[in-house]
Amino acid sequence: MKKQLFVLLFVSCVCVFAADLSGNWVVSDPLPDGTVRRAYFDLKQAGDRITGHIRTGQFYFTVSDSSGDSDNFTLTASMLDGDSQRKATYQVKLTGDELQISTRRRPDAPLIEMVAHRTTPGEGAMPARLPLPALHQVPSNRLSQTPPMGWNSWNKFASRVDDAAVRGAADALVSTGMKEAGYVYVNIDDTWQGDRDAQGNIQANKKFPDMKALAAYVHGKGLKLGIYSSPGPNTCAGYEGSYGHEAQDARTYAQWGIDYLKYDWCGARNIYEDDDMQAVYQKMGDALQATGRPIVYSLCQYGRADVWKWGPDVGGNLWRTTGDIRDTYDSMAKIGFSQSHLARYAAPGHWNDPDMLEVGNGGMNSVEYQTHMSLWAMLAAPLLAGNDLQHTSPEILAILTNRDVIAIDQDSAGKPGTRAVKNDDTEVWVRDLANGARAVALFNRGASEAALAVKWADLGFTMPPTHARNAWTHEEVRLSDPECSAIIPSHGATLLIVSGRER
Repeated sequence: MKKQLFVLLFVSCVCVFAADLSGNWVVSDPLPDGTVRRAYFDLKQAGDRITGHIRTGQFYFTVSDSSGDSDNFTLTASMLDGDSQRKATYQVKLTGDELQISTRRRPDAPLIEMVAHRTTPGEGAMPARLPLPALHQVPSNRLSQTPPMGWNSWNKFASRVDDAAVRGAADALVSTGMKEAGYVYVNIDDTWQGDRDAQGNIQANKKFPDMKALAAYVHGKGLKLGIYSSPGPNTCAGYEGSYGHEAQDARTYAQWGIDYLKYDWCGARNIYEDDDMQAVYQKMGDALQATGRPIVYSLCQYGRADVWKWGPDVGGNLWRTTGDIRDTYDSMAKIGFSQSHLARYAAPGHWNDPDMLEVGNGGMNSVEYQTHMSLWAMLAAPLLAGNDLQHTSPEILAILTNRDVIAIDQDSAGKPGTRAVKNDDTEVWVRDLANGARAVALFNRGASEAALAVKWADLGFTMPPTHARNAWTHEEVRLSDPECSAIIPSHGATLLIVSGRER
């Protein structure tokens, strides 16, 4: 009897002194740009089980599993990310009034250690869903009658972009001749945002001390300045988004002198469904129109919800058709060669966007970068360089500024090319041009050199053409063969501007 009593007393003591992790916790991580990155842990403990939510940047996880005890818990959190499930694992331990947290972004990544403190209940929770407007047609801004050309900061600089880097890119566009070739937009991607002031106006962070002065500098070079935001509370990198401030932010951009807005879905996915996208993007389309300033509107939502069908209706000038590109041949080819079926949705003022150029970032060789440019030109894709323009080799500069390739991309008819023939690893694409000529691109996607030959009739010609110009070498080619043929290196392309007999 005494032994049983002792056991009951021992269990009672464990319950009395058990720590409780229930509550709202915040991790505040000051960044060099003057912003504070916050992560929120809304936890509820019942015995040895913990439930709740974790919000970090654009991500909003639900705690789906927990194990351990009050001294050291392992939390597994998950969220639906597109069509796949994203998971994160956290080790949490209560030490005094602090919650010690550790995690890894990937299994092979360094351990990240954080300290969280209790905060106001509800702080950090996803904001309430705002009502969406009824759908209507946003008037066309009549911009981008040919695909936009310029430079974007993300592929090379990512979060390191600052005022100096943007000014340097503007200088380089002029000094290298890229501006003369048509590259006029200097676009700041994510991580420029600071906090909002007392009136809710968005401020730039320490990296951009005077956005209006920066716009004036860029305009003084005969160029245009672009900026980035998201319809969600946070951007992809976890900075302040435009959620609930659409009209206010559009007015701020106009006051600064902004000429281009890239609007990235990211954090909005935690509040809205894909079926809401058109109305969500319409809100910013209306807001930009109301400013009275001509601002190119770039929809970045990764080709979800068939954006090409409604992009023009929300005032969009271009819309992403795929996920993010990487600086590899496989990534570029997977994206570029998947676009043929979307050609009919593009037209002057409204363009399919297979993402920015990786030319010059080092992940592909010069032959593959020529293929990258050839394919984007055939697609009538926006040409937004993403490399370090101040340190561009003559070889890369020649690829980016090739006048014949750019002329194909910028052709005024605005008709993207389509795949005409595919045989194993080789493909031939054809694009109608405004002057009656046609661009013909021969691609070798294989690992070794290939001899490609295809009848002109299979490319839609009723009679073989008589003349062609090689877009990369600028050489004139006299045609007298019923076949279009070329020897193409691995991952290479031959790009011809074909003229002569009527089709």
